[in-house]
Amino acid sequence: MTNKLLTPNPSRRSVLKGVAAGGALLATGMTPRFVQAQSSAPIKLGFQLHRTGIGASYGRWYERTATAALKVLNDAGGINGRPVEIVFEDDGTDPKRGAEVVEKLTSQANCDLIFGTLFSHVVMGSAPRAGELKVPYLVCSEGHHVASGALNRWTLQPGITDVKSQVQSMAPWVTQMLGKKVTMVFPDYAFGHDHRDFFTAAVAAQGGEVIKHVAVPPTETSFTRYFPQIPSDTEVLYHVMVGPAVLTFVKELGEFYGSGARPQIFGFIDSLEAVNIASPGLEFLEGTHFWEGHPRYKQADASEAETAYRAAVGVDDTGASVSDPADIATYAHMFSVWETLFAIKDAMQAAGYQGPDDRQKVVEAMEAMTGFDEGNEHPQGPKVFNGKTHQAFGLQSISRVEGGKLVRVHQTAMEDGFYPDEVDYTTQSF
Repeated sequence: MTNKLLTPNPSRRSVLKGVAAGGALLATGMTPRFVQAQSSAPIKLGFQLHRTGIGASYGRWYERTATAALKVLNDAGGINGRPVEIVFEDDGTDPKRGAEVVEKLTSQANCDLIFGTLFSHVVMGSAPRAGELKVPYLVCSEGHHVASGALNRWTLQPGITDVKSQVQSMAPWVTQMLGKKVTMVFPDYAFGHDHRDFFTAAVAAQGGEVIKHVAVPPTETSFTRYFPQIPSDTEVLYHVMVGPAVLTFVKELGEFYGSGARPQIFGFIDSLEAVNIASPGLEFLEGTHFWEGHPRYKQADASEAETAYRAAVGVDDTGASVSDPADIATYAHMFSVWETLFAIKDAMQAAGYQGPDDRQKVVEAMEAMTGFDEGNEHPQGPKVFNGKTHQAFGLQSISRVEGGKLVRVHQTAMEDGFYPDEVDYTTQSF
C-alpha cells in the first residue's frame, strides 16, 4: 500500500507556525485580555451534543471537556481577540434530530460553526444539512465517512483518527502477538461496519483471517444469544460495542467463557467506556487487551500537557472524576472535543474570521493545515491533517489489563495509519 499525504507548502507552514505559537502561549499560563478586534461580539460555536439516547454517557463528558477547553481558550484571549461561547443542543443521538439541531444552531442560535458530533449515524444524517446551510461542521466521530468522500466540503474531522486508520495500524501487532484466526463482534450500524470491513482487510493483509462476523444491534440489552456464534477455533476475539448496555455486554462475555479456556481477547475500549474496570464480574479481563485513543490510566511517560488536560477537565490518574471516583470518563475519545476546539481557533485565526460571511475561508484555512504539534492544545499527541480528505491521523495505543489497570504495551507509529486518499474535497465547489 502506498502512503499518500499532502506535501506542506509555504501557506501551510505559516499556519503551523501560528499553531505552535498558540501552544507556547498556553504553556506559559498567560491570560491576556481580549485584544481590540473589528467586532467585540462573542464568536458562537454550536455543539451537537448526545445528551440523551445511546450516546449519553459520551455526551455528558463531551460537554464537560468542551466547557473546560473553552475556559482555557478564553483565558488565553479567545479567537481573534473575541470571547467565545458554546451553545449546546441535544440531538438525542438520533440522526433525524441531528439534522434539526444543525438547522437550529445555524438559523436560530446564529452559531458561526458546529462541532462535537460523535456517533456515525448522526453525522451521516446531519452533514448533508450542514452542507446545504454552508456552515462548517467539525465532527469527532471516528467513522470513515469523512475520509471516504461520502460527505461534503463543509464537513471535517481534525481532532480524531478514523476507524480505517486505527485498525490498519493495530492489525500487525494483533496478528503477531495474539493470533491470526479472528472472530469479530461489533455493533450493526455504520461505525461497526467500518470495523468489520477495514479490520477484516487489515488482518488479511497480515496473513490472517477473520473467520466469523457477529453483528449486534447497538440498542441490544442482552447478548447471550450472540456469543455461541463464536467458533471454537477462534484465536482472537475482537469486540467493539457501544450504547448504555456495554457493561452488560462485557459481563455476559465473561460469563460465557467462565473459568474455562478462551481465546485471546482484544477489544476497543468503546466496550468499556464510562465503565469501572473494577466492576464485579469483569475480573476475567485481566490479561486482555484494548485499543485506546487516549489511555484512561495516566501512563508513566505522560507529558505535562497530559497532566494539565486531566486537571482542567477534572479527571484523576485512573480516568475517574476527581469529584466522584465512581464516575468514569469516556477518556479514550473525549480529547477529540478539546483538540477540535483548538483546531477551530487556528482555522479562524488563519482565516481572519469576522462573521458568517467568512465561513468558507475557515474551511479553506483548515484545508491548508498539515497537522498539529503535541502540547496543551493537543494533549493526546501529534496529528497529521490531510486537507484533501479532511481527516486527521495520529498515534494509537494498545493497553493490557494488568493488576486491574490499563497499561500501554504498544503505541503505533504515525505512518502505520496512513492510507491512499479516497477523495479530494478541495476540488469540490462550496
